[in-house]
Amino acid sequence: MQEQFLAMIMYILGSILIVCLIILVLKLITTVDKANNILDNIEGKVKSLDGLFEAIDKTSSKISSIGDSILYKVSSIFGRFGRKRKKIKEEDDIYE
Repeated sequence: MQEQFLAMIMYILGSILIVCLIILVLKLITTVDKANNILDNIEGKVKSLDGLFEAIDKTSSKISSIGDSILYKVSSIFGRFGRKRKKIKEEDDIYE
């Protein structure tokens, strides 16, 4: 009699546990679906910003190349003045 009572209690507790696990799994599935929807939404927004970041990158690289070319031209102009002064100084040293 006692063994049958304990077996019935174990079956009842086991069935309650299974029902609770099924409920938890169903709630977990809905939560994961909501998270996937949020992540898909975020992914779409990030993809829409990729074009903007690409345009910013191209603009900054063009500005950088323009600045580099201007700097090269300015430095070559000052380099020419430096060479002319050096030649003039060498000529003055030769005549002295």
